[in-house]
Amino acid sequence: MATMEGTFIYRRIGLAGVLHAVRKLPVVPILLLLPVVVCGIFGPLFYPHDPTVMKLSMALNPPAWVSGGDWSYFLGTDHMGRDLLSRLIEGARASLIVAVFGVGFAGIFGVAMGMIAGYLEGTIDNVIMRIVDTQMSIPAILLIILLAAVLGGGLVTIIISVSLVFWTTYARVVRGETLSIKQRDFVALAKVRGCRNIRILRKHIFPNLVNTVMVLATLQLGRAIIIEASITFLGLGIQPPATAWGLVISDGRIYMSTAWWIPTFAGGAIMITVLGANLLGDWLRDKLDPRLRQV
Repeated sequence: MATMEGTFIYRRIGLAGVLHAVRKLPVVPILLLLPVVVCGIFGPLFYPHDPTVMKLSMALNPPAWVSGGDWSYFLGTDHMGRDLLSRLIEGARASLIVAVFGVGFAGIFGVAMGMIAGYLEGTIDNVIMRIVDTQMSIPAILLIILLAAVLGGGLVTIIISVSLVFWTTYARVVRGETLSIKQRDFVALAKVRGCRNIRILRKHIFPNLVNTVMVLATLQLGRAIIIEASITFLGLGIQPPATAWGLVISDGRIYMSTAWWIPTFAGGAIMITVLGANLLGDWLRDKLDPRLRQV
């Protein structure tokens, strides 16, 4: 009897621990971002139809729950008879690739430049920061349009453009953090012990920047997705027959009055993804900042 009671209590404690851990997770951001991540990685497994196959006889077919809709085309079709749900799933892959690689490359370069500028200061700091100031004075969308026009459209071009635009934000934030961290006692002790600058940056300064960089990267994921969709909408990004959310909106804008579902669902996908990324960034900021953690 005692054993059964102990087992019951243990299970209750274990269940309470699981529920407590779940409550600490960013449930809403996970629910918003999980479909995008799953579709971006395993997209072809979920295609109801080939997103590139055209069936003119099914052109502008409404969603399944609307009069005249077909349940085999749950979200309807576009003006070429392509399945809209399949195109949105395929578009998630392009957005995920741009967000991850564009923000990732920008973070690597921007963090390196910010650490170097903040730690060495002097002439190197002035040169790097003047480059940052000059680039940040140019509107991001204008700079990306210029780069896309020069390099040509495509996924690689958008990743390069996003990286070149975003690195300045990392550099400015990381430089300020580095200037503060280098004044601390553990950095002074490392210098006294004869540690080289590269080792101090790698072992003592960078670990104290990880939290800030993670929050900044998460907040920039949504911005990268918006930029990718904007450039593609203007015709300078991902080109047909590839699929992207911005391309779906661009194709459907002239059918807004007769086929509202084409731009609406693509715009909704962008909105949900960006909202999830921003909420995740806010949650990380609250969890990783010791001052906010106590509130």
